[in-house]
Formats: sequence, C-alpha cells, structure tokens
Amino acid sequence: VQLQASGGGLVQAGGELRLSCAVMGLSLENWYIGWFRQAPGKKREGLSCITYEGGSTWSATYADSVKGRFTISRDNTSDTIHLEMRSLKPEDTAVYYCAAANPWTIVKKFEEYEYEYWGQGTQVTVSS
Repeated sequence: VQLQASGGGLVQAGGELRLSCAVMGLSLENWYIGWFRQAPGKKREGLSCITYEGGSTWSATYADSVKGRFTISRDNTSDTIHLEMRSLKPEDTAVYYCAAANPWTIVKKFEEYEYEYWGQGTQVTVSS
C-alpha cells in the first residue's frame, strides 16, 4: 500500500492550490481517505475525508477550519483523491498529508490514530 501526496508549493494569501493523493494497493471504494496537516509546533489536524456511498455517490466531511474553502473529490480517471484549496491564508501553512482508514473501524474521522496508511506529506506555504 502506498499513498503519494503532491501539489504543494508557495502561494500568496487568497490564492489556490490543488493537492493530489495517488493511492496504490487499496480500493478507494473500500477505504476512507482523509487529508491532514501539521504546522510547526502544532498537533496534526484533520481537514477533510471522503468515502464511497455507492453508485456514483461519494460523501465528504470537512473540519470547521476549512469548510467552504476546501473541497475534497475523487478523480474519476485514476485512483487519486484531490483537495482543492481556495482563499488560502498564512495560517494554512503546513505539511499536508493524505491517509487511509478502514471504514469498518473509523468513528471520529479526523483522529489520526484511526488512519492506517499515510502518505509522505507535501509542504504548503502561504505568504502574506
């Protein structure tokens, strides 16, 4: 199993970035995929997760800190989960990680201990 996060970079406040999480060795339909971030000196924070509901329906959940600015989605052409980030703020600066959790055991969705597999992280820096 491998998750590869990419798409980070340097952007000005108010700008946009799209992060991608390429998932190998897991079926996206059978796992929760979540995005987390960790700023220097801070605890890792859960941002959003997505799960397959059946048919063509995917269900997304967002933390209050990013609701309305970030959008998580499944790429229909590949086993990739995207995180679209808009109206970025300097406080969004962090290393961003994607992770996979077992849907049969996940309860709180944004607790890192519930996620079994992790990507390597991609740095997002928002300048003021």
